[in-house]
Amino acid sequence: MMLNPIRPTMSLEAPGKRHGFLQLPHSRNDSAWGNVMIPVTVIVGGQGPTALLTGGNHGDEYEGPIALQHLAWEIAPEQVAGRIIIVPYMNYPAFRAGTRTSPIDHVNLNRAFPGRPDGPVTQKIAHYFADVLVPMADVVLDYHSGGKTLDFLPYAAAHYLEDAEQQAACMAAVDAFAAPYSMMMREIDPAGMYDTEVERQGKAFVTTELGGGGTATAASAAIAIRGGRNVLRHAGILEGDIERPAPSVPLAMPDDACFHFATRDGLVQPLVDLGETVAAGQPLARVWRSDRTGGAPVDILANRAGLLAARHFPGLIQSGDCLAVLAERDDATPLISL
Repeated sequence: MMLNPIRPTMSLEAPGKRHGFLQLPHSRNDSAWGNVMIPVTVIVGGQGPTALLTGGNHGDEYEGPIALQHLAWEIAPEQVAGRIIIVPYMNYPAFRAGTRTSPIDHVNLNRAFPGRPDGPVTQKIAHYFADVLVPMADVVLDYHSGGKTLDFLPYAAAHYLEDAEQQAACMAAVDAFAAPYSMMMREIDPAGMYDTEVERQGKAFVTTELGGGGTATAASAAIAIRGGRNVLRHAGILEGDIERPAPSVPLAMPDDACFHFATRDGLVQPLVDLGETVAAGQPLARVWRSDRTGGAPVDILANRAGLLAARHFPGLIQSGDCLAVLAERDDATPLISL
């Protein structure tokens, strides 16, 4: 079986705190024996579980990288019972370019799992995480936000899983993150996702959506930093109580009707703001023609009743783009810590 060519530049096991790189050979026009150098921090203290904390799965999402840089700088080995592996920029080429997908091979890392050790750059990165880092972990936190094209209510999320015990462990970790909203999340197409691979390996997994628009705010960065600490406390890796500024609002995305897509190109006029509730059939947004005046707009109607959890961010939209996502209050299934 072919081994992955990525090699860490420091030990992932030795006690202490180390900053280094995941070094991926990449021969290119301007560097014949070049490398992609993915920053990584490993903090090893006493006996305990391993947490894998990742951001930059998409290169235009910034709350995760900010939080992970902060935690890598802040946490000392003597505070740690176990091990923390911190990778702020999983898809480092995309992060450097400020793009969702890699500028090297134009692949979306979060649709490339479990990857291939002999594939293009993004496939090799996916394979290294799936084959090396995820098996080391007991709990995985992967930060996301809306990037340049979406804007979200700030939530931490677990997925609907066939294994009830594993789903409960994920839900407990989401509860510990203590975001303003907590989501039971359904993906449009989970094939190839990091989430799917981590869950397939039986790990407790938390993901997030913490804003968007291709930037971070003071509030969203604070949520990300506090949530990372909270998950580490929940796992028993850091001491201290879970910080809960306010109760998290439980939400769910129970079916495909939550997702709404544009059916024409044009100029978006939002008719509902994030967090507002709508009735089934209520207009969510209006799409005007962008090439002439005088034409009637197309209204995008709500498929179901719910609360606007995500929206298209840029002012222009293309047919097929996700325009809005609705969720519903899920008080019947509270996220209770185990």
